[in-house]
Amino acid sequence: MEDLYKYEHELNDQGIEYIAGIDEVGRGPLVGPVVCACVVLPKDFKLLGLTDSKKLSSKKRDLFFDIIKEQALGIGIGVIDEKRIDEVNIYQATKEGMIAALNEVECKVEHVLIDAMKLNINLPSTSIIKGDTKSISIAAASVIAKVTRDRMMEELDLKYPIYGFKRNKGYPTKEHLNAIDEYGVIENHRKSYKPVMDAILKGEIKKNADKNVNSGLFTN
Repeated sequence: MEDLYKYEHELNDQGIEYIAGIDEVGRGPLVGPVVCACVVLPKDFKLLGLTDSKKLSSKKRDLFFDIIKEQALGIGIGVIDEKRIDEVNIYQATKEGMIAALNEVECKVEHVLIDAMKLNINLPSTSIIKGDTKSISIAAASVIAKVTRDRMMEELDLKYPIYGFKRNKGYPTKEHLNAIDEYGVIENHRKSYKPVMDAILKGEIKKNADKNVNSGLFTN
């Protein structure tokens, strides 16, 4: 557990107390936004078992989400929707989401720990590969981002239950891909992602073929 505090303790030893951790969730899904979170924890924060949100059960994530929300000095969330993702690509959209999350934090920030990405910000920062397993602050941000996005997908599932968003969270599972193949795409799908692009193209080809048949261009 001590390794999860390594970066924070090194910064604390330099007299830096207000440390923000930033992480994202949702770069891989075919539908919905990418959600980024920024969390500033108190210096004495401890939460046994906290790690990368993907390694936690949904029940534990929900529990940790509430604890982090209650104890954090500051929390910011940046949500970049599928339209913006299609406009600028997921990498750039993730950067925008991380900066938006940082800007939402109301407390003081002296140093930023970022999961993998490098950001152009006016604050000292450290990018950490697999940071959600190496920094308590980034792990906390991971949980906030994951639970926030999962709840968004559960809401979308109520509107479009045939895609199974409550279960697959928009990722390209067999269930999701089969639903796209059978029912087509919805407005929340990321049109720049290949499986979605292929489905749209397939739909256009079928639509044109049906149109030609109905117009009498093709006869038996």
